Amino acid sequence: MAVEWFYLSALALFSLGSMCILSTIYWMRYWHGGFAWDGTILTFNWHPVLMVTGMVVLYSAASLAYRLPQSWVGPKLPWKLGHAAMHLMAFILTVLGLAAVFNFHNHEKIPNLYSLHSWLGITTVFLFACQWFLGFVVFLLPWASVRLRSLLKPIHVFFGASILSLAIASVISGINEKLFFSLKNSTTSYSNLPGEAVFANSAGMLVVVFGLLVLYILQASSWKRPEPGLQAERQTLLHGEE
Repeated sequence: MAVEWFYLSALALFSLGSMCILSTIYWMRYWHGGFAWDGTILTFNWHPVLMVTGMVVLYSAASLAYRLPQSWVGPKLPWKLGHAAMHLMAFILTVLGLAAVFNFHNHEKIPNLYSLHSWLGITTVFLFACQWFLGFVVFLLPWASVRLRSLLKPIHVFFGASILSLAIASVISGINEKLFFSLKNSTTSYSNLPGEAVFANSAGMLVVVFGLLVLYILQASSWKRPEPGLQAERQTLLHGEE
């Protein structure tokens, strides 16, 4: 039953994650003119799309690699490599998202890193970089002792969930900030909930629901890779009792 419930949850997460990305793309295309890489506002439009895709959806997929039932048994190294590779892809998309907003700000002579959203976002990216480096050096390279890995694993897990929580907070504050900037000179103010505001607020709520489901799965003990003594029990769940 645990395996079936996991796959149902995974399907729901895939659907929600896809909706988060597609709704952000639609928002930027329909209300803000689409995308370019020329320093204009069209360059900025890449920022929310890349951050939602990298820091929220792909980051979550990488974090859930160890929750796949197939990872419960057998060698751990392939799952470590997949976990690290997906996080690296998420980090690359995140850096491109930062490049988009810095490129736009510099082109338009707008100050960088002055808002709470930008402080929260850059802190999240810094912690992500530290987390990935620590994970690569300690958990992927073979030099670290079992004792050191056991000592650092709870810290690694804690910051993994914390970074996702910070990423969600950054996305929500970014949506709010974008709407305030976009609608302050509009004929219809944000407080009157025009179509763009309703759509963007709804996209933000999708991100929140997606993130909460991911955090729930990450902390659910029944979906964690078991300790060596419990491997046989999980293997029975995975392959079915005969």
